[in-house]
Amino acid sequence: MASIDVNQISKGMKLEINGEPYEIVDYQHVKPGKGQAFARIKLKNLKTGNVVEKTYKVGEKLELADFEEREMEYLYNDGTFFYFMDTKTYEQIGVPSENVGDKANFLKENDSVQVQFYKGEPISIKLPKTVVLKVIETEPGFKGDTVNNVLKPATVETGAVVQVPTFINVGEYIKVDTETGKYLERVNK
Repeated sequence: MASIDVNQISKGMKLEINGEPYEIVDYQHVKPGKGQAFARIKLKNLKTGNVVEKTYKVGEKLELADFEEREMEYLYNDGTFFYFMDTKTYEQIGVPSENVGDKANFLKENDSVQVQFYKGEPISIKLPKTVVLKVIETEPGFKGDTVNNVLKPATVETGAVVQVPTFINVGEYIKVDTETGKYLERVNK
């Protein structure tokens, strides 16, 4: 396995720490007046989603994770696994439901996502930054009701509930940020 010096780290890099895959979320190089320089690194566990902060002295070596991301198409889920297909090889793989977690709220059949593999095993998925979803249930909006600050709950086609402005109606399409779950804008389809 390849290793790198603490000075070579960058945001988004995948590391293996204590046999677990982590992604560097943020880091800061610190050079104190006295003592040795060090790096304070914020890491996200790619299996659990937990974020931890670790400190490493300059000169220490970090292990790069045996990590791969492949674009795949979402097919279906059977309650235990979410199934994806590689569009080049037509190979189908299952990602455990607990590893997909809340990301399932924004996952539609035939959507393309990045499936994350650690040591050849599928461990999670990475959604696109935004998705367009159809509103299937919400209270009706009223003509002239365009106040921007007032929000109402709307259920989208995946079953997720998103807070939307009052002028959004059933049957309309909205763009949603997959990281925050927030409404971004109405989309004409």
